[in-house]
Amino acid sequence: MLFENVKGYDIPVIVGVLASRRRVALFLGADERRLGQHMLSAMKHAKPPVVVPEAACQEQVLLASEPDFDLRKILPAPTNTPEDAGPYFCMAVLRGTDPDTGSHDVTIHRLCVQGRDELSVFMLPGRHIGLMYEKYEARGEPMPITVSMGISPVEYMAISFEPPATPYGFDELEFAGGLKGSPVELVKAKSVDEYALASAEIVIEGHLLPRCRVAEDQNTGTGFAMPEFPGYDGAANPSLPVIKVSAITTRTRPILQTLVGPGEEHVSLAGIPTEGSLTQALENAVPGLVENVYAHPSGGGKYVGILQIRKRSAADQGRERQAAIVAFGAFPEMKHVILVDDDVDIFDTDDVLWAMTTRFQAERSVVPIPGVRCHALDPSASPDLLWTNVEPGISTKVIFDCTVPWNLRDRFIRSPFQDVDVERFLPGWS
Repeated sequence: MLFENVKGYDIPVIVGVLASRRRVALFLGADERRLGQHMLSAMKHAKPPVVVPEAACQEQVLLASEPDFDLRKILPAPTNTPEDAGPYFCMAVLRGTDPDTGSHDVTIHRLCVQGRDELSVFMLPGRHIGLMYEKYEARGEPMPITVSMGISPVEYMAISFEPPATPYGFDELEFAGGLKGSPVELVKAKSVDEYALASAEIVIEGHLLPRCRVAEDQNTGTGFAMPEFPGYDGAANPSLPVIKVSAITTRTRPILQTLVGPGEEHVSLAGIPTEGSLTQALENAVPGLVENVYAHPSGGGKYVGILQIRKRSAADQGRERQAAIVAFGAFPEMKHVILVDDDVDIFDTDDVLWAMTTRFQAERSVVPIPGVRCHALDPSASPDLLWTNVEPGISTKVIFDCTVPWNLRDRFIRSPFQDVDVERFLPGWS
């Protein structure tokens, strides 16, 4: 949806650009059932980004040193619910550089507007740009940063790839170049020693300040942050790093792109790259066993994985559960893995539940793995809900094995209906 007349602003706001698996497939020129594999194959064709002397994202330049500068009045950052900590930028791609190695990282983070020239940034532990920031902070130095918004959909998808496919030091923009088929273009920022994505509609420039923290809801006191991908309002973080904004650059007629936490857009950004990472790890560990992977929307693209298993002989019996363990190891944020046979459509929830109904007995088919680190935003991963959890973020991961044992496979053959030539009865139907 494009909101063309945002009260108090001249800048339109767009939401939901990537909120469709089919649309993402069109952007990538790929089969929507093999998007993870398609993205993974682009790794083989990585192209380093190139620097261009000028870009449309810098047609308008506003400096924070100007007395009338106020990012709250310049950019229409949405407030999603009455309980939000404040206005947020949710499709914000931060780019930073390791001060020791010179390697770069680009990552999407939520940014809460805290003042005329300040933003708080939420970074989950282990994020690469956060590790870079820790190095600057240890030196007592501010970290130059750019925030690019409204970039190419293909660039957004590539940037969302996570470890193990993208280890520390790997520049996701090289992967984006392979996915696009041409190098990503960068342009030197106007006010900081860093580069921004030239395709952006809007760029915020500034520094992550060392040893400076603010409460995320310091301006509202609501106790909440914003709607998160699991479908609940997340708790406001009491201590977040601060970006001191030095400039905003935009196209002449920019559009601000955003997303709403719970929904298909997050599933596309998080889930499709997860499918690629899992495909790589599973093929390395159990070659040929896993036909396909689906990061189901009910888990926000992170919590629920469905693995389509093709058992080739009696020797593969038991390896389906090994595949699930590999999936948990490769993607620690995953909470539930559902295993189904290769005659089940993993993209059809009804078919998956049919397999769970007719090929699953909880006594033998549920494999709990208690006390494992999962995801901080899962509200059920709390000692209040499960007393054995020693701290928030610890979960009982579960394998739901809905596959047929190899020695019983002949008893679970689906009804063999014949294909029908529809053209015989309805000419021109196809």
